[in-house]
Amino acid sequence: MRPALPLIVLAVLILTPAALAATTEVRFTHPESFSDAHLGRDHGRGADDVVLKELKAHIQKLGERYLQAGQTFKVDILDIDLAGRYEPWRVEFQNVRFMREITWPRIKMHYSFEQDGNVLVSREAMVIDQAYLQHGNRYSSSDRLRYEKAMLDDWFRRNLGKAAAD
Repeated sequence: MRPALPLIVLAVLILTPAALAATTEVRFTHPESFSDAHLGRDHGRGADDVVLKELKAHIQKLGERYLQAGQTFKVDILDIDLAGRYEPWRVEFQNVRFMREITWPRIKMHYSFEQDGNVLVSREAMVIDQAYLQHGNRYSSSDRLRYEKAMLDDWFRRNLGKAAAD
């Protein structure tokens, strides 16, 4: 009987961090109707898979940075409108988004923040960066979602940074 005790202790030590780990869950609600989540010149509503994949990975990375053990951040992305616009009269620039002061990035979402299974916050938010061209951006100019990522960085720091520090 004695040899089983170390195995039980080992199992508890291995499983405990996983049970206490922070979790970030990202879902996209009806991406086919998103305002503008295309990286190509596709007109109309919808989203490219690469946009959804990159934003999901970025949000999960932010969750890892800001959440502590026992905390859960759940987010349903309801709409995406990427920074900039394609200008159809510029035929020589088929896949170039032109950034203007009036074409800021926007992400509408519903999120909840939980601590040890208790919901602390549950609300809808419209994340917008109307000054996206007026401040620095740490992401490479080759990153086609650099404005959205910077906007999400700021939002997480302002909204979850405080909660994660408590």
